Amino acid sequence: MNPPLRIACLGCGARAQTYTSIAARRPDLFQIVAGANRRPARLEKLKRISGRVDFRGFASAEELLAAGKIADVMIVATQDNDHYRHCKGALEAGYHVLLEKPIATRVEQVLEIEELARRKNLRVMVCFVLRFAAFYRKAKEIIQSGALGEIVSIQANEGVMPWHQAHSFVRGHWSVVGRSSPMILSKCCHDMDIVHWLAGRRCLRVASFGSLDFFRAERAPLGAPARCTDGCPASDTCAYNALRYTSDMREVWLPMVFDRAQEAGTEEIVAWLKTSPWGRCVYRCDNDAVDRQVLAMEFEGAVTGTFTMTAFENGRHLEIYGTRGTLKGGETYHKHFGAHLILFPHEGEPVRYSVQAEDGGYELHGGGDPGLVAALYDEMTKPPGAPLEAALDSTVHSHLIGFAAEEARLTGRTVDLEEFQRRAQETSNGAVLHACEAPLS
Repeated sequence: MNPPLRIACLGCGARAQTYTSIAARRPDLFQIVAGANRRPARLEKLKRISGRVDFRGFASAEELLAAGKIADVMIVATQDNDHYRHCKGALEAGYHVLLEKPIATRVEQVLEIEELARRKNLRVMVCFVLRFAAFYRKAKEIIQSGALGEIVSIQANEGVMPWHQAHSFVRGHWSVVGRSSPMILSKCCHDMDIVHWLAGRRCLRVASFGSLDFFRAERAPLGAPARCTDGCPASDTCAYNALRYTSDMREVWLPMVFDRAQEAGTEEIVAWLKTSPWGRCVYRCDNDAVDRQVLAMEFEGAVTGTFTMTAFENGRHLEIYGTRGTLKGGETYHKHFGAHLILFPHEGEPVRYSVQAEDGGYELHGGGDPGLVAALYDEMTKPPGAPLEAALDSTVHSHLIGFAAEEARLTGRTVDLEEFQRRAQETSNGAVLHACEAPLS
């Protein structure tokens, strides 16, 4: 039995708190020893989660990384644009890394991280929790059983949910692509990964179409002000009224962005909304992330795939077509048919499957968090050379699909993945060479 893994965190927000809360329940496997965040309240919360009086808090990522190697694994759960810099810093300091998705916001940076991890002989595990969710693991098991025969095509879609779209991709951290990453990366790289993982082969070509059409100024109700707190004539009928953060949208959504969400009164929340990005009218923001996008993919072995992202649906759905049968499942099947997955053989009766998340929670996504944390221990303690369940080369390919899809959307062309990766690799090699030639400061 290996000793417990010592965990440190760059970023102590919602995702880091989720992972460390799960890890803290297994002191035989994990010790949460340090964290870095510019907000003292978040550091204090992580310290409480750790249960350690010797927990070390740092005001910045730079301070933690400068402290020497004080843990075995660094959780990088900062904002998208910081992932590359913080993951690179952690690798250079000798840490294995659990990295929140996406790996980076530029494809050449993704490839740099892959190369740096290889050179340092360190492991980077990306937080693709769907690989560890009971729903998708059951789908993978059914595929591998041969019950579907040869896989012909995979169709997946993600309904972001209108409020989630507004919260995260109109008002929130991922609303402006230049400050975060394209929607297909910031929200849907999970889905690119799960289609690639279920197909079990590399993608060859991708085409894509999508746009931002609904959350735009011309869609604003007549007389709508810049902020919902300024008295909007449509407040009673608008589904995106920010004042809902004081009522039905408070419990789940407000704690993600407002540290005093649990104890604050209504007046305090309204005062916060008057200056916060989350108080803005959704039709009068600076957002440019798409609210719809579709992809068409061709994989090795003539397997095809499609993916649809839409703000105007809730939950993920999956259809896998094989030579012996079809597997269908997702939120709608669970709600209306009482099963998460249904196998429809081309001959014979349907077979229904229900799954249970390890934490008893949301089976299609959140339920993957405990599986991810459990796998983290296994992945980081495997002997050198042992195959990894979430190997970096596999998750890098999932990112390449997303980046290539965004190029396809912007150019209107079908993108060849091998050629796309070659171009990105040349850019990455040039960046590394330039960095090596730069004088030391």
